[in-house]
Amino acid sequence: MTLVSRVLGLVREQVFAALLGDGMFADAFQVAFRIPNLLRDLFAEGALSAAFVPTYARTLVQEGREPAFRLARRLFTLLAVVLGVIVLLGMALAGPLVSVLAPGFAAIAGKAEAAVLLTRVMMPFLPLVSFAALAMGMLNAEERFGVPALSPAMFNVATIGWGVLLMVLGLPMDQVALGWAFGTLLGGLGQFAIQAPPLHRLGFRYRPEWAPGDPGIRQIAALMAPATVGLAAVQINIFVNSFFASFEPGAVSWLTYAFRVLYLPIGIFGVAAGTVAASSLARRVAAGDTEGVRTTLRESLSMLAFLTLPATVGLLVLAQPIVRLLYERGQFDADATRGTAAALSFYAVGLVAYTSVKVLAPAFYALGTPRVALVASGLAVTTNLAVNVALFRPFGFRAVALGTALGSIVNATFLAVVFERRLGGLRGHGLVGLFVRMALAAAAMAPVCWALARGLEGAFGAQGLRAQVLTGLVPVMVGVLVYGLAAWVLRVPQAAMLMDLVLRRFKR
Repeated sequence: MTLVSRVLGLVREQVFAALLGDGMFADAFQVAFRIPNLLRDLFAEGALSAAFVPTYARTLVQEGREPAFRLARRLFTLLAVVLGVIVLLGMALAGPLVSVLAPGFAAIAGKAEAAVLLTRVMMPFLPLVSFAALAMGMLNAEERFGVPALSPAMFNVATIGWGVLLMVLGLPMDQVALGWAFGTLLGGLGQFAIQAPPLHRLGFRYRPEWAPGDPGIRQIAALMAPATVGLAAVQINIFVNSFFASFEPGAVSWLTYAFRVLYLPIGIFGVAAGTVAASSLARRVAAGDTEGVRTTLRESLSMLAFLTLPATVGLLVLAQPIVRLLYERGQFDADATRGTAAALSFYAVGLVAYTSVKVLAPAFYALGTPRVALVASGLAVTTNLAVNVALFRPFGFRAVALGTALGSIVNATFLAVVFERRLGGLRGHGLVGLFVRMALAAAAMAPVCWALARGLEGAFGAQGLRAQVLTGLVPVMVGVLVYGLAAWVLRVPQAAMLMDLVLRRFKR
């Protein structure tokens, strides 16, 4: 379901790109959507969800379902009041918020005003997605996983359908942007609504219960505090990037489109490995198995490197054909392809680090030392800011992508160094030599992909779906085969492991 959601998220971006391209209203929408999104990590998928789920589950086990439902009703009520106030404040202060987040918009007539209007329309997205996160937490704690896993995909399905309707209507750009904003609210509503029937079947009935002093509510607030500090670093990074990118027309959109492409390998490889490693690390720490912690981390990092090193090289070599295949249609033209491809190339530098953090950070949470991960996040923000300040004038939006990538590298490096000093087990064991062999296999893939893409482009051109598929997809598929063969020749064990897994699945 996570994979389905990631793919649908990319399709949603393709529809958006076809409708609005990289013009003024595309930039305005991206910044307007970023404002409720800055708070979503706090009140939805992030700190609140992480604090609510264990508290609800503990209440369910120790006291029973009705006390757990009572806790949920009280949290829903409190959240409705708090978020209602935040939504009203966001609507009232939309102008100053846009000025702070994207000061460069003021240089283009109507751009800041469009962002302000779209911000006011989309502020209610915050409570919708927050309620959806609470519903997901309740269902997961009740061991109902299917519908909650499907709910993020529903957001994408609803917005994609709405976007296709906007295409058919053929509205002018300003109305398309406004229509997409209302479609975003529809997607948030769908994400929550799909989870209401299974909650109803469990016996949950909502009625307002105002009890902010409930011990369970207080416990949730206490658990949220450290997670909020960590998320603040991420949000500062987003703010820094938006601030600098706003001074270059189209840059906000190029960076957003590029990161959506990058988020596929991050979401598929990094999130999957991080989810598995987090539970494994927690079990080994609880059992006092220090060597097991070291082994789990080594194996997780090795597999991530095996998967993301070729992805990094592929995105660097094939950025333009890939972006052209995914986005270049409708309002998204060749200039937008070049801008997005440039951003993607610089983002890709940090791909291995992005995914490694998904494994390294949970190790410190499992060890009971979350401050290390918080310090690492702070260093990433500082690095990103320094790169933007130093390089934005000569390099423009490329500095924004590079700063994000270098910040992630600093983050991952700091976590790895601290882990090695405290527990050891990362140096030695042939890990460096293994990474070198993987890098050589990826390097062997690069010229093949480059030459094939250029040859196909010379033969078939770059316009039209057939040419885009041939120049964007065929080199990727050939590159995967070349990398796998080179890794096998260089005796990279992960290559043999995956080959054996595929063969066993095929025989079954």
